[in-house]
Amino acid sequence: MRAPKPFPQSARAWLAAIWRAMLLVTGLAFAGCQTAGPQGLIGPPGAVPALSAAPSKAEKRRTNEELGRLYDRHPDDKQTALAYAKGLRAMTEYAQAAAVLQRLAIKFPQDTEVLGAYGEALADAGRLREAAEVLARAHTPDRPNWSIPSAQGSVANRLGDHEQAQAYYAAALKIAPAQPFVLSNLGLSYALSKKLPQAEKTLKEAASQEEGDSRVRQNLALVLAHEGKFASAEEVARRDLSPKDAAANVAAVKRMIAQSNTWKQIPNAWKQIQALDAKPAAAGMPGLTDEASSE
Repeated sequence: MRAPKPFPQSARAWLAAIWRAMLLVTGLAFAGCQTAGPQGLIGPPGAVPALSAAPSKAEKRRTNEELGRLYDRHPDDKQTALAYAKGLRAMTEYAQAAAVLQRLAIKFPQDTEVLGAYGEALADAGRLREAAEVLARAHTPDRPNWSIPSAQGSVANRLGDHEQAQAYYAAALKIAPAQPFVLSNLGLSYALSKKLPQAEKTLKEAASQEEGDSRVRQNLALVLAHEGKFASAEEVARRDLSPKDAAANVAAVKRMIAQSNTWKQIPNAWKQIQALDAKPAAAGMPGLTDEASSE
């Protein structure tokens, strides 16, 4: 049997972003974390450096080194530890982020913000069963937070329990109706359950929201391509890529489907992408902050 042709470089990056999106656990908003600039870190606990809107990898590293020094001085300060763990996650230092938040969760065992962050860090690290247990304690009816059931949905999806995942996403949408990233993850869960028309409908709703970004559109393009609607998939992809890159990406998905008409092929594509060290597909193509991890 002939070996499959490798994906074009731009297409590999696009598929990598899609696969990461499928494993995305929606991040919590760390209220009060960004109260000071990167310089002048000597100050009261909680005065942590702010990350820019789209920091480079070098900027992330510098900021996180400063956060680490601040954390060393104030390891029990909640906002400092949360910010440092968030920075570690951004640098894909998942095991270390989980360790920081485990220590914080011991100190604040009833704090839902801490438990939510810890559960997400465990999911990042591939410790999915533990993540599910922690996230179950991070949500209370008197303080509803849509990001917690959304994170629970992402964990359930990765554990292969798509029906439970969809129930979690539905709960998140009751708290935050039409939230585009919850809708996007719900659409992908439908796709993984082979409910492609329902997936398309849900992802179109997500993409129609003002806050829906390129990640949502990538997911919609993937589902459209998997349904055989290649022209529509390419049209959606063109909103974030050049016509040439959009065509190459859709062609890559088409070839992937032809090789194995199943969504199980996507993790295999991700492994191929990792081995080839894919780079961004095109200027302006946003990368995702959460990397794929395996159980």
